[in-house]
Amino acid sequence: MNGSKMNTRKQSEVTSTDFDALKVLSADFGRNPLHIQGAGGNSSIKDGDKMWIKASGTLLGDALTREVFVPVDLVSMRTALEFDHAQSDTPAVFLIPGFSDLRPSIETSLHAVFSQRIVLHTHCIHTIAHAVQTNVCDLLAARLSEFNWAFVPYAKPGANLARSVMKVLKPDTDVIILGNHGLIVAGETINEVRALQNKVHSALALSVRELAGENYNALMDRVDDGEYVLPNDLLLHQIALSDKRVALVTAGSLYPDHVIFCGIAVTALSLNQSTYEVKQHDKRKQPVCLIVPEVGLLLHKDASMGARLMLRCLADVIMRLPENAELNYLTQDQNYELLDWDAEKYRQALNAE
Repeated sequence: MNGSKMNTRKQSEVTSTDFDALKVLSADFGRNPLHIQGAGGNSSIKDGDKMWIKASGTLLGDALTREVFVPVDLVSMRTALEFDHAQSDTPAVFLIPGFSDLRPSIETSLHAVFSQRIVLHTHCIHTIAHAVQTNVCDLLAARLSEFNWAFVPYAKPGANLARSVMKVLKPDTDVIILGNHGLIVAGETINEVRALQNKVHSALALSVRELAGENYNALMDRVDDGEYVLPNDLLLHQIALSDKRVALVTAGSLYPDHVIFCGIAVTALSLNQSTYEVKQHDKRKQPVCLIVPEVGLLLHKDASMGARLMLRCLADVIMRLPENAELNYLTQDQNYELLDWDAEKYRQALNAE
């Protein structure tokens, strides 16, 4: 882990100016849905032997209006990661008391493995649109030749993912692409990290293919239980407006936050099937949304804000995928480990408040 090199900061290095700049950085990207959606993403700054990290369930977009950062014992967390201690996957163990009742982000360990002072982790739409494709490494190599980057295949967020990142880190690595997940950039200054985030986002930019064809009357003809409505965000219909897109989104789940907030994959209505018939056919919790192929999307009236934002994320990703894209999906085991995760249940509960 190169722990001897990474645990060298002793004196407090964070000034109020640094912290204010971190809040501005966090809010700027946190309010931009092309970088972060809802409670996703996190940022951190190392301060001597501790690290300030976004708290679980808080929004980076709120960084200027509420306290969203909590301090953790950086040295202890790194030691736990290095020696594979079970507690390394429980960031709350490393919370320094007396500052906040909130828990550190479940991805705190991802930040701890970097030697750089500032770390920003986002769910950049351009990055995800590459990171879900089967030929992701070839795609990245063609676009990121000017960056010191590395790719890490999908792993459940937490200590195991942090160790996977640790294995590919070199002294100059400051960009990590996480398969089926997102982007991490690191640097010594806020300005450096801001510039790097924007440069990677631009380097991976893909053109948007917006289709026509949504039919609101035909959609509402399928609703016979009062449970589903038309979404306010009209771009959500893009998920359903071609056979190819329907096939992509119903085949499986592409990244963790979709599973956590929307469930596994997306459910499509069959020919002439109504929303009531779906409920009768499957007694489980009703889907967050239902799509009618080549017609549009219906949203459950009780869908959380987190779910609505993640459906917009899916639409933004799908609109940027090439026609011939072949995708990697999370396995059923990977889906279920996300759904049965206490840390994520905590984050969802806070995000719903």
